[in-house]
Amino acid sequence: MCLDRRDDQTRAQASVWLAVILTLITVGCEKSSLPDHGATARSVSEPEEPRRQPRPELVEKLRQDVNAERHPADGGGRAWLESAPPVTVSSPGQWTILYEAGEFGVALGGMIYLQVSPFWGWSTPQVEVPSRPGFTEVSTTAVGVELTAGTLDQQLLGIKVGGRALAAGERVRIVYGAGSAGAIADRFAERESRFWIAVDGDGDGLRGILAESPSVAVGPGPAARLMLTLPSTAEPGETVRLTVVLLDARGNAGIPFDGEVQLEPAPGVQAPASIRFVPTDSGRKTVELSVEQPGVVRLRAAVAGLEAVSNPLQVASRIARVWWGDLQNHSGLSDGTGTPEEQFLYARDVAALDVISLTDHDHWGMLFLDQHPEAWREMQNLVQQFHDPGRFITLLGYEWTNWVYGHRHVLFFGEEGPLLSSIDPRYDEPEELWQGLRGTHALTIAHHSAGGPVSTDWSIPPDPELEPITEIVSVHGSSEAADSPSLIYRPVAGNFVRDALDRGYRLGFLGSSDGHDGHPGLGHLASPTGGLAAILADRLDRESIYRALRQRRVYATSGPRILLRAAFGGFGMGAVIPVADSPVEDGDSGLEFASEVLAVKVIAPDSVSHVDVIRSGEVVDVVACGGELECSFGASFQGITAGEYLYVRVVQENGGLAWSSPFYFVAESATTG
Repeated sequence: MCLDRRDDQTRAQASVWLAVILTLITVGCEKSSLPDHGATARSVSEPEEPRRQPRPELVEKLRQDVNAERHPADGGGRAWLESAPPVTVSSPGQWTILYEAGEFGVALGGMIYLQVSPFWGWSTPQVEVPSRPGFTEVSTTAVGVELTAGTLDQQLLGIKVGGRALAAGERVRIVYGAGSAGAIADRFAERESRFWIAVDGDGDGLRGILAESPSVAVGPGPAARLMLTLPSTAEPGETVRLTVVLLDARGNAGIPFDGEVQLEPAPGVQAPASIRFVPTDSGRKTVELSVEQPGVVRLRAAVAGLEAVSNPLQVASRIARVWWGDLQNHSGLSDGTGTPEEQFLYARDVAALDVISLTDHDHWGMLFLDQHPEAWREMQNLVQQFHDPGRFITLLGYEWTNWVYGHRHVLFFGEEGPLLSSIDPRYDEPEELWQGLRGTHALTIAHHSAGGPVSTDWSIPPDPELEPITEIVSVHGSSEAADSPSLIYRPVAGNFVRDALDRGYRLGFLGSSDGHDGHPGLGHLASPTGGLAAILADRLDRESIYRALRQRRVYATSGPRILLRAAFGGFGMGAVIPVADSPVEDGDSGLEFASEVLAVKVIAPDSVSHVDVIRSGEVVDVVACGGELECSFGASFQGITAGEYLYVRVVQENGGLAWSSPFYFVAESATTG
């Protein structure tokens, strides 16, 4: 017997928790990181929303859910897998889940819910068609208990208790994938993909989720991609790390490869001719190489029909360093894939990032950080465990998921920091968040600010101390401007980052993936676009990274490791330049030109189509690069006045993008910042 989705009582059982989950599916996950859903590039002339669309009603639902008084039976009991066969991505399987009622049982009319991860392709549990994927059988040996099951919505099955109450210790058996087609697994690999169990123990429509819900391991598919990653900068004679990984078609790692990857010789590089892999390497390995002479290094390798070329490595004496970071990612704790530990391992050993922050939601997804202090402690412990100055910098962070003023992630540059929730009335406005963070060595970053799930309220000026930078690109697309390639979905006219600059805000540009697929640093592999932050800092430590971000010495890419050098009259990216002042040498740019000259050099992984020059809101020049891998030019600008800004946008032929942080111009007498 199936639940009737039209039945008022059944619909009431969905309550606030279900409304939140469904909103998460339809709003929070409708983004470019879902390869099978909507385009990320829109016509300039057709923004989907003419104005901002804050969602105060959603905030109210979240607050009602927090303040609701729950019965002790809500969220009671335990669940485990009777059979848990491993499965590979996007493959069928069958899993048997046992739920045992807790001390207070489940009342007549109460509900048990199976929420399979609603984000990445698991089959929706259904009880109607045995031959279709996701067919689920529900049973109990408790005499007199009658169970009625039905699909309530995407990946969500409800099981209603009838006949009599389910007593403490009595069990419900759920066979997910019981039909001939099984149930199709997640398309992203992870070792603990949860089958979330929630219980409305007294039948009033309020439920609690079992934090210890059972999980299953999802393995990667076959090797489909070989990747070589080098650092982007080095000095002659320096030893550098080469990261070699085999990934499946969607960027999943962990492939038990047995064989040798052949490396082509490269001038000025001391490297082995081959790299031997054994299955326990899980398809990833880091080796050390020596670079002997100045120039640009691009390594080539091949194995089993797969070929790869590394990102470019610029070798030069006294080179200005570029470090790569992905400062916004989500794990399976909220609305992503994989455990927090898996995120850090992928960032370090697969994507070869220099800087990482895991920013799960304060109050969104499956387990809210503001209601699960043990999860926040786990994140703090992992940040310290993986932190390795000089090699791998970890930053504690979370997302302030505000559905009225826009989403921001909060980064801490010390060992700990407060979690100030976006639904806490004390911190539910940006100014209150910034006031609460003062003195904590933190930064906030607005993201998908031009549209997507919710746009940023740019009528509130970013705090110059705590928010000197903004995320211009991610898996959601570009928030730069209406003329940007890879435009964000649901763009809001007049709400782009360029519009914020026109208000007089001084913001540096960075990218981060906003990744939910468990692939920090490589979010663009399974999405039309991604995001990376290129950070210009002398050293790889938290304090140097913090200073670089505070001073806007950063640029953004949509995922590829494009080396971008830009200077204006000797001032580096993000600088505040007094008009008519004498130039000073800037070690970050590595370029020295006369005053009023913009100097740009691009060294890209793929062919460069052109570079756009944007001056105070207008594209004033398009420099053709002829499909070359490197592109340099100087452009003279006369008559720049106080209040103007200038930046460049790099466009590869394959769609890869990079943006310099803007140069800001002020009167000589003005105070710079």
